[in-house]
Amino acid sequence: MNTQRIAAIFEKDYKDFLKNTILLVTAVLPILMALMYSQMTEGGDEALIFSLYTIIGITFSAVTTNTMLTMMAEENEKNTLRGLIQSPATFADIIVGKSLLTTLLTVVTLAISLFILGFEPLLEVRVIVAIFLLFLFFLSIGIGVGLFAKSIASTYVYSMPIMFLFGFTPLLLVLDFFVSNEIASTIIEYFPIVQAIELHNTTSWLPVGVISLWVLASIIFVIVFFKRSMTDDM
Repeated sequence: MNTQRIAAIFEKDYKDFLKNTILLVTAVLPILMALMYSQMTEGGDEALIFSLYTIIGITFSAVTTNTMLTMMAEENEKNTLRGLIQSPATFADIIVGKSLLTTLLTVVTLAISLFILGFEPLLEVRVIVAIFLLFLFFLSIGIGVGLFAKSIASTYVYSMPIMFLFGFTPLLLVLDFFVSNEIASTIIEYFPIVQAIELHNTTSWLPVGVISLWVLASIIFVIVFFKRSMTDDM
C-alpha cells in the first residue's frame, strides 16, 4: 500500500465530508438515540443489551454504511470514481483511503453513544470480536453498494432497506409480524446484530462464526463489483 495515495484520498474525502451537512447530522443520530435510551432505566441487563445493540446497529448502518455509500456515490456522480479505480492506486489503497474517514467517524460516534449508555456488558473478547466483524460487514456493504450507486440521490433508495434490515434488526424482533411469524423470526435470528446479541446468552463462539460468514459474503460482494467497475461492465 502507498501511504501518500491513501493520505490523498483521505484528505479529499475529509474536505467533501465537511461540505455535506446530511452526513454531519446523521453522525449525531446514534448519540441522540443513546441519550433517549439512557432515560429508560427499567428492564435490567436484558433491556441494556437490547439498547446497546440497537445503538450499535444504528451507528453502523446510519454512519458506517451510509457515509461510505454516500462518498462512493458522490464519486460516481462526479465521474471521478472510474478515474480513481483506473489510477495507479491499488485496490488496497482505494479501500483503505476511502474507509479511513468513515472509520474515524464511526469510532467517535459509537464511543460517545456507548459511553452514554454504559459499555460494561461489551467488555468481553467474543463480544469485541463480534462488534469488529459487524463494523467490517457494514463497511463492506457501504463500499459494495456505493460502487454501483450512480448518484447521491440514489443512496436513499439503497440505505433505507439496509438500515431497516440490518441496522434496526433488534427492533424488528418486537414487531407483531416477526413475533407471530415463525419463519420470519427464524430468518431474522441469523442476522448479524441478532447473532451478536445471542453471544450474551451463550458461551459458544458459534454466533461469531455466523457473523464471519456475513462478513465474508460482504467482502466477496465488494470484490465482484470492484472488478466490474474496472472492466466497465457497470
